[in-house]
Amino acid sequence: MTTINPIETRPLRPLFLSYLFPAMIGMLLMSVNILVDGIFVSHGVGPTALAGVNIAVPIFSILLSISLWIGMGGATLFSISLGEGNKKRAHQLFTLAFTTMIVVVMTLILILLLNLKKISYIFGASDATFPYAQEYLHVILIFGVFYTIENLLSIFIRNDGNPKLAMMGLITTSVLNIILNYIFIFVLNYGVTGCALATALSTIIGMSVLCLHFFRKQSELKFVRKFFSLSDLKKIFAIGLPSFIVEASVAVMVILYNVTFLRYLGSDGVTAYAMINYIHTVLLTVFLGVGMALQPLVSYHHGARLIERLTALLKIGIATAFILGLTTVIIATLFPSQLIALFGDSTFEIRNMAAQGFVHFAIGYVFLGVNMVFAEFFQSIEKIRLATTIMLLRSIILFIPALVLLPKFLGPQAIWWTFPVAEGITALLIVIFMKKKTHTIFSEASSKGAINKANPLY
Repeated sequence: MTTINPIETRPLRPLFLSYLFPAMIGMLLMSVNILVDGIFVSHGVGPTALAGVNIAVPIFSILLSISLWIGMGGATLFSISLGEGNKKRAHQLFTLAFTTMIVVVMTLILILLLNLKKISYIFGASDATFPYAQEYLHVILIFGVFYTIENLLSIFIRNDGNPKLAMMGLITTSVLNIILNYIFIFVLNYGVTGCALATALSTIIGMSVLCLHFFRKQSELKFVRKFFSLSDLKKIFAIGLPSFIVEASVAVMVILYNVTFLRYLGSDGVTAYAMINYIHTVLLTVFLGVGMALQPLVSYHHGARLIERLTALLKIGIATAFILGLTTVIIATLFPSQLIALFGDSTFEIRNMAAQGFVHFAIGYVFLGVNMVFAEFFQSIEKIRLATTIMLLRSIILFIPALVLLPKFLGPQAIWWTFPVAEGITALLIVIFMKKKTHTIFSEASSKGAINKANPLY
């Protein structure tokens, strides 16, 4: 007799919430690590050091993007296999994803370390900011493999039905990062190097907490000897591509913003954007958390062909993202100065520029969450072209022309409108597409051969 997984019968709203809060808190705390670095550096070292660390953020994002690419691709196939009842393949996929990520990340880190100065200047460093960027990156890159392992494990652990442990590992990292940042910067006066060491050491300990999952009786995260499959490797990279684009595009967007602000508003504009970028990094991961909560559930239900529950999950995800986006806009509109004040004693002109800019910039969050949910949903049901198109639209195809044209025709302040314009047009295009293609998408998912075991409990 086949045992039915409780995930197939549990009411969807409480099921989604049981994944949502750990995923959001975990992703939020992951990003808080970067925010904490910015706050401690700005208060303990100075605004130039903050700008230097901000130059390093894109490289940090590239490492994260690799772990998301392989992690989300592998974990999606892992959950689909569990939904199909194929545990052997699930074990092979986990081993393949883990091994592949280690090889790719170690190779990339070596290349970055050997070309650190050139890459830093390409990413917007100046003679004043490069020493700080170099200090920070040297440590981050040496320990970077642990950061990517922690991220990949948290993704797979969430997909293996243990979202609370995934959250606890990231909580451990975040709390320790705050404590160690204070000790290394304000007590030991290690400066930017201390900030990087705090991030590295806290990550290693947080990763160790996640490893407790391997001792769990119900764990399906098992390493096996025979795991390599070229076709599975191609699928991992194909399915994980939208997740890679999300993170990799963050690096591209930061670089382009830095260059544009430097051109129109000088170094003060770059510093003002650095403040907003730290806040944006935190908020972006909150919305990513909604997608992270949705992905294991959607992938499992897709593998089990529970089409009605899939539809309901999409609606729940959209509603959640929209409410979060609207709440973010309200807070940003009411308290911009208070948020910017987190970043220390910069000049009044810089703080004012950042506060006014954030009010306009934040409008994009109304659309960002919805875009992320649709992209994550399509990725989880193996509609890779749709998910990839959404990510490319919002981060490259629409973003770059908006960044070039808006300040040119409307003035420097219009730079802040690039983000909401790109996200808003993307959301509009998704709505138009879904009105025409909703039935086709779900009928294709249903026609892959299995009986629809849909349960009305949602």
